[in-house]
Amino acid sequence: MAVALILVLVALGSVVFHLVSPWWWTPIASNWHYIDNTIIITFWITGAVFVAVILFMAYCVYRFRHQAGRQAHYEPENKRLEWWLTIVTGVGVAAMLAPGLFVWQQFITVPDDATDIEIFGQQWQWSFRLPGPDGQLATSDTRLISPDNPLGLNRDDPNSQDDVVVEGGELHLPVNRPVKALLRSPDVLHNFYVPEFRAKMDLVPGQISYIWFTPTRTGTFEILCAELCGVGHPQMRGKVVVQEESEYQAWLQDQVSTSFARLTPGTKSETAMSD
Repeated sequence: MAVALILVLVALGSVVFHLVSPWWWTPIASNWHYIDNTIIITFWITGAVFVAVILFMAYCVYRFRHQAGRQAHYEPENKRLEWWLTIVTGVGVAAMLAPGLFVWQQFITVPDDATDIEIFGQQWQWSFRLPGPDGQLATSDTRLISPDNPLGLNRDDPNSQDDVVVEGGELHLPVNRPVKALLRSPDVLHNFYVPEFRAKMDLVPGQISYIWFTPTRTGTFEILCAELCGVGHPQMRGKVVVQEESEYQAWLQDQVSTSFARLTPGTKSETAMSD
């Protein structure tokens, strides 16, 4: 009897703790409320199964407890029960997978009007590259990385000269504008994660992955690396500053001094600027 009561209290206590828990998500700041909805659906389904299983265990412990003179009934198979378990389990798994597949389709489908930026993660800092006045990001290659070209931009690409390079600083973005972030790493696995944005993606050496999102409220949000990347992993942090369009454009104009042409003396564009 005591064991059955403990099981019931465990089930009820778990539900109450979940509903009144102070540890919950930070307020969302992007378009990915779909991910929140998917997680909530999963919580309800798995929570209902958890409570049902625990309560069934409590019932069995109480109903089939030892009693003098009672002999256990041996029933090796129950086709009806097996069918019910198979159907209910299949429906439950499908209910959890379907929303995830729907969200994944959205996750990999980038809007046509998204602005390309680059996020560069390395042991142990974040760097960023944004398009300049031409609105185009230049090509790049890790083999081109050098002290005066930290992100490995292609100097022969004419689009590279006005690209804005931000090393170890803040990534500024305009609010309510979709962004496609190209993710690169020259050393080990990293992971770009902003809790308020919900979405995250790995940076894999040797390839360019991507993630897209639309910031939906202004503010300053912390960038975390969600992939164990070495002894400096806990210190690999940055900031995303989401601004109104006018504030963002003013900030972007101030970054002319950090354009690639300014950072790489001797290029044609730098010589022209000097003249």
